[in-house]
Amino acid sequence: MAERATLEELVRLQGERVRGLKQQKASSEQIEEEVSKLLELKAQLGPDESKQKFVLKTPKGTRDYSPRQMAVREKVFDVIIRCFKRHGAEVIDTPVFELKETLTGKYGEDSKLIYDLKDQGGELLSLRYDLTVPFARYLAMNKLTNIKRYHIAKVYRRDNPAMTRGRYREFYQCDFDIAGQFDPMIPDAECLKIMCEILSSLQIGDFLVKVNDRRILDGMFAICGVPDSKFRTICSSVDKLDKVSWEEVKNEMVGEKGLAPEVADRIGDYVQQHGGVSLVEQLLQDLKLSQNKQALEGLRDLKLLFEYLTLFGIDDKISFDLSLARGLDYYTGVIYEAVLLQTPAQTGEEPLGVGSVAAGGRYDGLVGMFDPKGRKVPCVGLSIGVERIFSIVEQRLEALEEKVRTTETQVLVASAQKKLLEERLKLVSELWDAGIKAELIYKKNPKLLNQLQYCEEAGIPLVAIIGEQELKDGVIKLRSVASREEVDVRREDLVEELKRRTSQPFCIC
Repeated sequence: MAERATLEELVRLQGERVRGLKQQKASSEQIEEEVSKLLELKAQLGPDESKQKFVLKTPKGTRDYSPRQMAVREKVFDVIIRCFKRHGAEVIDTPVFELKETLTGKYGEDSKLIYDLKDQGGELLSLRYDLTVPFARYLAMNKLTNIKRYHIAKVYRRDNPAMTRGRYREFYQCDFDIAGQFDPMIPDAECLKIMCEILSSLQIGDFLVKVNDRRILDGMFAICGVPDSKFRTICSSVDKLDKVSWEEVKNEMVGEKGLAPEVADRIGDYVQQHGGVSLVEQLLQDLKLSQNKQALEGLRDLKLLFEYLTLFGIDDKISFDLSLARGLDYYTGVIYEAVLLQTPAQTGEEPLGVGSVAAGGRYDGLVGMFDPKGRKVPCVGLSIGVERIFSIVEQRLEALEEKVRTTETQVLVASAQKKLLEERLKLVSELWDAGIKAELIYKKNPKLLNQLQYCEEAGIPLVAIIGEQELKDGVIKLRSVASREEVDVRREDLVEELKRRTSQPFCIC
C-alpha cells in the first residue's frame, strides 16, 4: 500500500512537471521525454483495483421511472383501485418469492420463464410469475372458501423483453378475483364488467373483449381428433392466432408438434370463427360439438353469460372468439382477453387488435392443487396489463405535449420582502398541521419573482404571500397563479379558504 502511495505521488509530480513545461512552451523534445517518463510511471502503477468501473444501466427488461412517469402510473392505479373497491373487493399481499414447488407445473409451456433463486437455508425458491398462483396458495393455506380480493404488485418473468411494447421482466399486475361457490356466470359477468369499466375510464381508445371457454376448446380438440396428451400444447399454438396467420399456426401444429394435417384442418374450421351470442347458438346446433359433454356445458354457460352481459350493458364490447386459448394451464372454464382496436385504414374493414391490455378467466381446480384433501374452491378473476397501459398513456401525453404535474402541492408559502424566513416557516408549519399540501423555497431571502416562477414551473395553483404590511394587518395575500388575482385573507381564515379552493381532485395535467 505504501509503495503504491509513493508511485501515485511520483505520477502526480511528474504530471505537474509536464504541465509546467507545456505552459513554459518548452521544446517538443523535452516535453516528449518527460511525457515518456510519466507514461512509464503510470505503467508501473497499473490500474487501481479498489476503484471499480460500473456500467450505469438498469438490468435488461427493467426500467427506472421519472417523477413524470410515476405521476401517470399513480393516476392509472387510482382509476383501477377505485373500480376494484367500488365492486366490494378487499386487498391482500403475498411474498415476492414462493417455494419453487408452489409455482412448478402451474403455467404449462411458460414455466421456463420462471426466475429460480439460489438455495437459501434449505429452501428452493422462485420469484412469483403472476399473482394468481400465490392467491390460490393463500386460499388453501388459510382454508378460505369465499373472498373477493384485489392485489397490485410486481411479478417477474425471464422473458425476452420488448420495452417499446410494454413487455418487461419486472412489471406490475393488477388482479381482481372472486373465490367461492356461486350460481353460474354471475361472478364471471362482473369480472368482465369491471374490465370494461376500467378500460373505458382510462380513455386509452376503443377495445374489444374476446371470450371463449376452455371446455369448448377441449371438446373441439376431442371431436377433431387431437390426442389427449397434445391438448395443452395445441392450445398454446392456437393462442398465437392473434399474432400470426392460420397457415403459420397449422405449420407449427403439424411440423413441430406432430399433429395430423387433416386434424389441424378440422381445428381450423372452428378456430377461425368469431361473433356474438348468435355464434354460441349456432355451435349449440353443431351435431358433433354438441355431442361432447364438456363443449355443451361451456356453450350453455356462454349463452347465460351473454344474457348477463346484456343486462350489464357491455355485450357490444364482447366477442365470442374460438381462437382465444390463453396459454396458462390452470384455466378450466370461461377465458377472456381485452385488446385495443386500431381504426381501420379502409371503410368497411374490421378494426384490428393492436395488443392485449387485460385478461383473465375461471380456474376452479387451482386451489385444490394446494389443499391436502384436494378440496376445490371455484375462482374467477382478471388481470389488468398496466405496463402496456402506462406506455400508451405516456405516448399520448408526449404526442399532445401535455404538461404533467409531478407533485400535489396546493400552495407555496412565499415572502415579499427580506428577513421573513421565520414567518414563512411558522405559516408553512401551520398549513402542514392542518393537512394542507404546502411548500416553501429553501432560501432565507428569495426574490418574489423567483418564487412565483417556481409555482408556474411546478404547477402549484396558489401562493400565500407574507409581507411586512400583511403582518401588521393580520392578513395573508392569497394569489392565484393562473389568473394572477390576489385577495387578502385573515390569517385565522387561511386554512378554511385554502381547503375550499383546493377541494378538487388531483389531476396529472
